[in-house]
Amino acid sequence: MAEQVETAPRSLRTSVQLAIYKVIDPFVKILIKLGLTPNAVTSIGFFLNIGVAVIFIIGAEEGNRSDLTYVGWAGGLILFAGLFDMLDGQVARLGNMKSTFGALYDSVLDRYSELIMFLGICWYLVAHHYFLSSLFAFIALMGSMMVSYVRARAEGLGVECKGGLMQRPERVITIGLCAILCGVTSLYIGGDYKLFLPGIRYHVFETMSIFTIPIAALAVLTNITAFNRLKDAKKALEEQGR
Repeated sequence: MAEQVETAPRSLRTSVQLAIYKVIDPFVKILIKLGLTPNAVTSIGFFLNIGVAVIFIIGAEEGNRSDLTYVGWAGGLILFAGLFDMLDGQVARLGNMKSTFGALYDSVLDRYSELIMFLGICWYLVAHHYFLSSLFAFIALMGSMMVSYVRARAEGLGVECKGGLMQRPERVITIGLCAILCGVTSLYIGGDYKLFLPGIRYHVFETMSIFTIPIAALAVLTNITAFNRLKDAKKALEEQGR
């Protein structure tokens, strides 16, 4: 039996999750009546994330630097696709359709979904010359993958390593909400708005910062989460004498 390792308090997170389940359960029951399997729901979420990348790529190739509506629309689709990450598990539980392969399939497509989403983000940022932000996006992707990998590898060694500040739901919500806020704000102050301070040659803030600053934060926090999981897994293994 795996030894459980918690790297952060989960009471608030669990409470929010249970509240969301109460809201989506009626929709879950509809999906079950329609005959959708958990794997089908997982697949829908995956294809929606492909749509996210497509929006970013179209914005990169056909939009201009000051048109941030593509970012806003992509953010909305990110949140909608993220909803299916919760729906598939609930369909499996309420529909009594749990399977080991289903859990594996969900994990694999979650990784592909995140990779594809960040592909679109990096493409957009590079195309519009946000080179430093594109680097942060890539580092955030690295951290996101390592958060998942450390957990999977630890569980393979008999240690259940969950928790941490930046798990997948937090990453999806952060990127999705900030992208929407960026797109909506650009409609009011303009996508090319820049804030300058006296005595400073370069601008200290622009509309796009609403999206890029959280990505920079993710670059740091995801890797901290991965490191903390590794540290706690090490402690658990040492306690087991391994």
